[in-house]
Amino acid sequence: MAKKITIVGLGAGDLNQLPFGVYQLLTKAEALYLRTKEHPVIEELTNELTFESFDSIYEQNDDFDSVYTTIVNVLLEKAENEDIVYAVPGHPLVAEKTVQILLTEGRQNGFTISLEGGQSFLDATFQALEVDPIEGFQLVDAIGLESAKLQLKGHVVITQVYDQMIASDVKLTLMEQLPDDYKVVIVTAAGSNAQILKEVELFELDRETTVNNLTSVYIPPVKDDTLLNHQFNSFRQVVAELRGPNGCPWDKEQTHTSLKKYLIEECYELLEAIEKDDIDHIIEELGDVLLQVVLHAQIGEDDGMFSMDDVIKGINEKMIRRHPHVFGETIVSDTEEVLVNWDEIKRAEKGTENEQSILDSVAKTLPALSKAYHLQKKAAKVGFDWPTIDGAWLKVKEEISELEEEFSKKGDNPLLIKEYGDLLFALVNVGRHYKIEPEEALTSTITKFYDRFHFIERKAKENKKELQNMSLEEMDTYWNEAKKLEKEG
Repeated sequence: MAKKITIVGLGAGDLNQLPFGVYQLLTKAEALYLRTKEHPVIEELTNELTFESFDSIYEQNDDFDSVYTTIVNVLLEKAENEDIVYAVPGHPLVAEKTVQILLTEGRQNGFTISLEGGQSFLDATFQALEVDPIEGFQLVDAIGLESAKLQLKGHVVITQVYDQMIASDVKLTLMEQLPDDYKVVIVTAAGSNAQILKEVELFELDRETTVNNLTSVYIPPVKDDTLLNHQFNSFRQVVAELRGPNGCPWDKEQTHTSLKKYLIEECYELLEAIEKDDIDHIIEELGDVLLQVVLHAQIGEDDGMFSMDDVIKGINEKMIRRHPHVFGETIVSDTEEVLVNWDEIKRAEKGTENEQSILDSVAKTLPALSKAYHLQKKAAKVGFDWPTIDGAWLKVKEEISELEEEFSKKGDNPLLIKEYGDLLFALVNVGRHYKIEPEEALTSTITKFYDRFHFIERKAKENKKELQNMSLEEMDTYWNEAKKLEKEG
């Protein structure tokens, strides 16, 4: 029983670049299989070779994984009965998925597999472009190209740009990172007599008719750092420089403690932008919040305590742990089950049996209204809650009566503030039953009040009046006008 497969590379160019040993293997092979016959060497040796190509398999399948699997299955079946030679473009170990599958599955199933020479298209590509890969180089497959993984400060070669459709996908992916007019080079048949190098602007990439199965795309290194300002690592470098030896005196003086007030301020400004549904300001304020996060991480790194990588690693692992229905085998039917699982996993992580109270997990620094909401929510999860909303409403009415009673008493009354707090707490509880976050609700009302009162101020100015000289009825008229405009808007 044969079970022997010899894999050879056809090189990147034409026949004059083919090693003599590979030429002999091809011409003497009794069973020669080609991944594709569309190669300069095969064109020149057509009359000297007897072969079977797998080009038709590409036409019969909708995706490349199916193509590669089918090719490997055919090769393993043929090798059961005779020694075979399998020839691929370039070098067998460079951008050849079928070879990788053969090496793994073939050897696992007892086949003898050997590799014989072949010049990689990379050598010819480097020579054609006159670049030195020691400066930094990345080779990526056009199929499944991900913009986030591109290392654009080094030389990038995108291989297997077979046709206009793939070229279009590559173009769109690159345009997520680079300007539309960034210059790239289309490299076709590098190292052969048919070699073509064509520099084009990125948006023109898929308009070139020269794109074929011998085409790669070369992305020159980005020299203008401003083109990468949208990348997270670029932002981290800016913050690191601000706190570096030649950085900003203010940034270098900051500590975790000194930055606390800025983080709170930026969070509230973000909430305001969200409340106003102002997309431009949401983007700006998210950036300001991100600056605070990166500054804290940079301080941690400067102090030798932790880095941004630790922060990202921690939250990444937490998200994976707490979403077993996404990253594991757990099955959930709705959001409620997701939240139950989340709380169970969180308790297990934090060892809540050692805490004094289940309420201890609510941050003590939360604003009072929000803190009340979350404390009630925690208690409700273990059953300490009104069974229906009716009970919560009755509690509100009870607290109003008690507050009115305290208001009716004369003189200083220390119970007033207590009863007023009780009423607020009861109202928060009612809102919780309706899934209303009190801070969000009150912020919305504050914004509405500000906008309407500012409208009154503008109207007073238009009519050359001072607010303090206007009657309550006049101001109320403008208030209602502002209210009407809100509804119309």
